[in-house]
Amino acid sequence: MNRGLILQFENLVQLRVACRQLRTLSYRKVYRAQWKPVQSSAHPMWSVLLYPQFWQKDKLISVALPQCRHLATKEGTKKKKKKIPLTKGEVEIRQNMTVEELAQAMGKDIDHIYEALLYTDIDLDSLEPDSVLYEDHIKLIVKKSGMKYKSAKLKEEKERENTDAVKRPPADPAVLTPRPPVVTILGHVDHGKTTLLDSLRKTQVASMEAGGITQHIGAFLVHLPSGEKITFLDTPGHAAFSAMRARGTNVTDIVILVVAAEDGVMQQTIESIQHAKNAGVPLILAINKCDKPEADPERVKKELLAHDVVCEEFGGDVQAVNISALKGENLMVLAEATVALAEMLELKADSTGLVEGTVIESRKDKGKGPVTTAIIQRGTLRRGCVLVAGKTWAKVRFMFDENGKALDAASPGIPVEIMGWKEVPSAGDEILEVESEQRAHEVVAWRTYVEQQEKMKREVEVIEEKQKEHRMEYEKKQQKLAHLTWRQRKAVLYKANKHLMFSKPKERTEMDKNMLSVIVKGDVDGSVEAILNILDSYDAEDECKLDIIHFGMGDISETDINLAEAFNGVVFGFSVKANDSIKQLAAKKGIKIKLHNIIYKFIEDLKDELNSRLPPSVVENTIGEASVLNIFSVTVGKSKIPVAGCRVQKGLLDKKMKFKLIRNGDVIWKGSLSSLRHHKDDVQVIKTGMDCGLSLDKHIEFSIGDEIICYEEKEVQQTTSWDPGF
Repeated sequence: MNRGLILQFENLVQLRVACRQLRTLSYRKVYRAQWKPVQSSAHPMWSVLLYPQFWQKDKLISVALPQCRHLATKEGTKKKKKKIPLTKGEVEIRQNMTVEELAQAMGKDIDHIYEALLYTDIDLDSLEPDSVLYEDHIKLIVKKSGMKYKSAKLKEEKERENTDAVKRPPADPAVLTPRPPVVTILGHVDHGKTTLLDSLRKTQVASMEAGGITQHIGAFLVHLPSGEKITFLDTPGHAAFSAMRARGTNVTDIVILVVAAEDGVMQQTIESIQHAKNAGVPLILAINKCDKPEADPERVKKELLAHDVVCEEFGGDVQAVNISALKGENLMVLAEATVALAEMLELKADSTGLVEGTVIESRKDKGKGPVTTAIIQRGTLRRGCVLVAGKTWAKVRFMFDENGKALDAASPGIPVEIMGWKEVPSAGDEILEVESEQRAHEVVAWRTYVEQQEKMKREVEVIEEKQKEHRMEYEKKQQKLAHLTWRQRKAVLYKANKHLMFSKPKERTEMDKNMLSVIVKGDVDGSVEAILNILDSYDAEDECKLDIIHFGMGDISETDINLAEAFNGVVFGFSVKANDSIKQLAAKKGIKIKLHNIIYKFIEDLKDELNSRLPPSVVENTIGEASVLNIFSVTVGKSKIPVAGCRVQKGLLDKKMKFKLIRNGDVIWKGSLSSLRHHKDDVQVIKTGMDCGLSLDKHIEFSIGDEIICYEEKEVQQTTSWDPGF
């Protein structure tokens, strides 16, 4: 006998012996037999005769292999695997359970889960032990297994102690001392707000502003000849900076509303009035540019009546002062009116204890690091104080006034520039002094924790909503494919997604052409906020998608360029710089850097970029028109070709151009001419008033009165329909 066959036979015999011994183990209790391992032997036939009686008892030989597998791995897995907890008819379920987790919770093996899933519409071929199951499927599996389910209780975290910093209780009126009024100057763009403040300070602020337009809030302390002090906030008047104007009114005591005498009430004038009303702040009306010939202060006062701003001469309580900020006329009258109103308001503050204030503006300075402009509202700020604002903190290293002069202390009502922040806080954040750096860390940790919890809640809601949508889409697809076998379903799904699986990089790039990815960098937090507010108003997603992949403060960096390269984006900078090495890197990688100092030019450039991403539209330019006066046919070979006898009514007919046939106002054909003749000669062009015969490149019967239009198609660049409002 062949040696190979003998070896195979011996192996089979050894397998049967092992199976027999396993059966011996399973019947040990019945026959009180004792397990004895079989010695391996060169003569396997001898082993077969050891326990002949059990071969007669064995009727379930099919269970031997699982038993063998169990015994072979029993000792090895005893240490590795934890014992599966048996479930007494009730299973704790939760969302996003995997197949393996559900099997452990039920006290079953994974094969049991697969068997139960046969009752569902899940494709078992794509299922793995770590695949996540829908909650509906989890409940169905438990029911099919004859068990009950209950939702697992969420792990309740130990309630975290609130370590946030809060404002102090109101101070005793006996300790309050007078403080300078905080006055915000509001009004429409280019109505002279910065020039007014410039005249009061005797400096050249307006000449330093880009385009003469204030780009972010400036806080200044003005010393009047009378010895009085007034803190002024100069807010932008441009439409883009609405949030900054609102922030200015929230920390102010008095609003000076500047209206140009020749322009009257404008859009941002109305908005400024609304900000003042919302904050409950009294108004003083400054009618500027009264030195101009076309100035009409009375018209301004009457226009303001429609917005509930009633001047004193009309029986109201709003003081109105006619001024010329450029020439310095009546400025002291305006200052005296402000001081008088401040005295009526009896503005006082507590200059003792822990400091409280508000961040007016923040930025990153190359030499100073994160810097904030703040208004102190309570307490006295000194070097070494530990402050908290938002989710960052500072140990005050230096303080400066608006002229860059170092300060040792800042009392209530005084604007101050603060150095020492770990990160840049957001404009509008509340500043609170704490006892120590450790306390500051506790406050920041608590605020970060609260924000994370809120973010997690929002994300869970979004995920659940998306899961619901995907589930509905999946069920709709399954209903359409319900009549097919699983192999047919797989083939249909493969064909449907084939074009996505094998799309080339070039094709994917073309699919993303109608998207503009932008990186926004600004000089200060308020500027970036204003730009993002503008971009939030973008409503032309159907034309071109706008994706903000990154925003922040500071000059353009190498990271910005690399990010723009990854997303095929454009870097936009507002009042920031890009050094030569960054520009060279951008040019090498083909990345556009757009730098601007004026907000409306920034937006115009952004719209131009959006326009460049839009596909061109095709426009038809009519070159000539002809009327069909007669119809006849010409035989060519075995076919008859319809021919129209026409007269050119306007323009000319050029055979190289495109043509269309119009009948009763409807276009019934578009294409080119197969022939164009004048008398018996083939021609290329027929001019106005000339007769001709023509035939089309398609067999179409003419009717007397039809119109033949000769036209050319031109591609015209589309423009976005997005209107940011200015």
